[in-house]
Amino acid sequence: MVCLASLQDSQDFDVDRYLYHMRLSDDVLLDVMARFQAEMVKGLGRDTNSTATVKMLPTFVRSLPDGSEKGDFLAVDLGGSQFRALEVKVFNDGKQSSQLESKFYPTPKEVIQGSGTELFNYVADCLLDFMESKNLQHKKLPLGFTFSFPCKQTKLEEGALLAWTKHFKVRGVQGTDVVSSLRKALQKHKDIDVDVLAMVNDTVGTMMTCGYDDPHCEVGLIIGTGTNACYMEEMRHIDLVEGDEGRMCINTEWGAFGDDGALDDLRTEFDRELDLGSLNPGKQLFEKMISSLYLGELVRLILLKMTKEGLLFNGKVSTALLTKDKIEMKHVCAMEKYKEGLSNTKEILTELNLFPSEEDCIAVQHVCTIVSFRSANLCAAALAAILTRLRENKKVLRLRTTVGIDGGLYKTHPQYPKRLHKVVRRLVPNCDVRFLLSQSGSAKGAAMVTAVAYRLAAQRKQIDAVLAPFLLSLDTLREVKNKMRAELEYGLKRETQASATVKMLPTYVCGTPDGTESGKFLALDLGGTNFRVLLVKIRSGRRRSVQMYNKIFAIPLEIMQGTGEELFDHIVQCIADFLEYMGIKGARLPLGFTFSFPCRQASIDKGTLVGWTKGFKATDCEGEDVVDMLREAIRRRNEFDLDIVAVVNDTVGTMMTCGYEDPNCEIGLIAGTGSNVCYMEDMKNIEIVEGNEGKMCINTEWGGFGDNGCIDNIRTKYDIQVDEGSLNAGKQRYEKMTSGMYLGEIVRQILIDLTKQGLLFRGQISESLRKRGIFETKFLSQIESDRLALLQVRRILQQLGLDSTCEDSIIVKEVCGAVSRRAAQLCGAGLAAIVEKKRENRGVEHLQITVGVDGTLYKLHPHFSRVLQETVRELAPQCDVTFMLSEDGSGKGAALITAVAKRLHNIGRK
Repeated sequence: MVCLASLQDSQDFDVDRYLYHMRLSDDVLLDVMARFQAEMVKGLGRDTNSTATVKMLPTFVRSLPDGSEKGDFLAVDLGGSQFRALEVKVFNDGKQSSQLESKFYPTPKEVIQGSGTELFNYVADCLLDFMESKNLQHKKLPLGFTFSFPCKQTKLEEGALLAWTKHFKVRGVQGTDVVSSLRKALQKHKDIDVDVLAMVNDTVGTMMTCGYDDPHCEVGLIIGTGTNACYMEEMRHIDLVEGDEGRMCINTEWGAFGDDGALDDLRTEFDRELDLGSLNPGKQLFEKMISSLYLGELVRLILLKMTKEGLLFNGKVSTALLTKDKIEMKHVCAMEKYKEGLSNTKEILTELNLFPSEEDCIAVQHVCTIVSFRSANLCAAALAAILTRLRENKKVLRLRTTVGIDGGLYKTHPQYPKRLHKVVRRLVPNCDVRFLLSQSGSAKGAAMVTAVAYRLAAQRKQIDAVLAPFLLSLDTLREVKNKMRAELEYGLKRETQASATVKMLPTYVCGTPDGTESGKFLALDLGGTNFRVLLVKIRSGRRRSVQMYNKIFAIPLEIMQGTGEELFDHIVQCIADFLEYMGIKGARLPLGFTFSFPCRQASIDKGTLVGWTKGFKATDCEGEDVVDMLREAIRRRNEFDLDIVAVVNDTVGTMMTCGYEDPNCEIGLIAGTGSNVCYMEDMKNIEIVEGNEGKMCINTEWGGFGDNGCIDNIRTKYDIQVDEGSLNAGKQRYEKMTSGMYLGEIVRQILIDLTKQGLLFRGQISESLRKRGIFETKFLSQIESDRLALLQVRRILQQLGLDSTCEDSIIVKEVCGAVSRRAAQLCGAGLAAIVEKKRENRGVEHLQITVGVDGTLYKLHPHFSRVLQETVRELAPQCDVTFMLSEDGSGKGAALITAVAKRLHNIGRK
């Protein structure tokens, strides 16, 4: 025994020294890993893909199985030494179970090296035979096609062959769509009806098969006759495919890694000799270093040279050593069964007429070990590069994932799996990797891809049906514009104003700034959950400027929904604090009061509240003059006095602020928590105010548009649910479809419906999703941001208590987009009605006008402003509209209105 051990050590040492270049250290493997990562990036880039050896082919497989797949599917598997036809039954029984029946057919040499027509006719004939044997020929079934050769896919069911591998040399197929060829062959059999839904690579099939059993599986690996890997890549990194939402499976085709010379320093003289003798010299060099098709031949070439040099078999070169492919992978596997000692090795070498000594057996066994170990090492390095990319894509410190594996080398070699696992874990210690052996092969995977495609198509249909009512055609938007125009007219006419939904309230603001305004003014701003007090200093002349000082005060919910007296006492308390803070308590300054709720004004300093909006419910206010209520609260406090010059709406303030910078600004738009528009109307058109000269700003209060049912045809069931759950059911219907206060709630209602249909969040409605108001509009802006990756979208949803998958995130983003786009389009249709009215008022063919805009929805949402502007352009083509962002319309604007009112008052007195 001692003698044998020392003999083995001596032989191992000789072989180690002889095959020194095949022994790869961890440093070398880390270098290979880095080289492969660089090739992946090259393959994904549009400009660099053509020169990349690792082609990183998009497969158009965008989703992994989620367990809800069901139905009967056919699959055919072409790519190895045998062809297989299968029927796969997938059950949605909560256990993710499936049933598989298959039949193998040979792939004769005349078929795999004949013409394309012969090959695909043979595949169709075998499928027909299989269907007849299972009595399936009268059923219409979807089919998945596993085609294990490099293809450039443009759709899931379309792919052109790039090159044959694995001894296949079929004529007339390269560069053509193989799915189209299969369909043509199937059409010749009139008695079968098969729909080819998907074409996949065997590697993708392996990932999908394992993904059905383990949802963490997002890598597929084949180590057999050929070798390849696929994984789920972020769409934003795949330049070759349009779109950046979600993920897509990338077929790396890593067998060609090194075809550009990148691995030349690692290739030995034996690798070069093997390559020269192959069917495709200079190609698939990485595959030739690690796949089972070539390892036996590599061992033969090494043994031949060692024998010629007198290191083996007493220097006697047998016919077996001179015969190409005489040593196969099965021989290598058998010789590496260490538990059986040297008996297997001796038996195999004797069968090959090599008549080995014990020393020969030890040396040959060690050669086999080094060759297969190098294969596992190189495979591990490339796989580690993929795992690192996945971890970096997910931006996690530690990755938990599963690799689905198939292939004869992995399944039959006694040491290979253990070696591969060990090296991978050593190279990527920050990845927790589970290796899952594919039980049903790549063909079941093709059926699973087909099942997923089937599920996604059905889900797409359901999602489209839910979102269809939010897609407004140009004709529908024109109809909205025309209805808005009619409602504007009703609001201006004396006999119809009382019943009009768009109230067209006169503001008694009869001019815009002319640059001569100056002085100190106070402004109050009440319109949301916060209340502001401002001191505004306006300077005229050459050094024209506006300086502002302000303080923000909160309005607690109990004050918002308490009594009117409590609300106005709180406002006066805040004013007192501000005057004290600024040291101006004794000055009687002119004041402008921005009161952003519907008011009926009898003059510029008299405003009767028509009705509360935006969550306010203070009692004893509706029907009362808010200026009188403010004056009474000041009197009750008896600490200071103010000259209340004007009560204004935030929309009017916005118009005035922009009007100070641009005299062409005669429209103000608020698109934020609420939605409203004001504009300068000709006095002759305002029947409810005396006088025909000049202009007056009209506060449209367009949020009530549709309260008479005129836009019920575009209201969805979700709009109705949001309205019914609001504080003012049946009122402000247009505002509830266009303003930031309600969009998030519309999205929440849609998400609940989609979840009930099993299309989101695995059909589980979380407690947080049941909470009204959880989905704030700011989340829409964040989710729809073009710069935001889906991973960040998932994090936002997780903050809301919604545990989403990548697919869920895509759907949520789509829902947000549909709701906000409709809001912007409806807002644009209303605004188009206003600008068209302005054009007709002026009696011009083309109108140039500026719209002053404020509001968080317009300012912060990534697409709202663009869609709104596009809609206005489409619906009012004769109007050239400039949109100008307002700088503090409700504060600065109130002061400017006060200043203009003072100027006009002084002119009147003179």
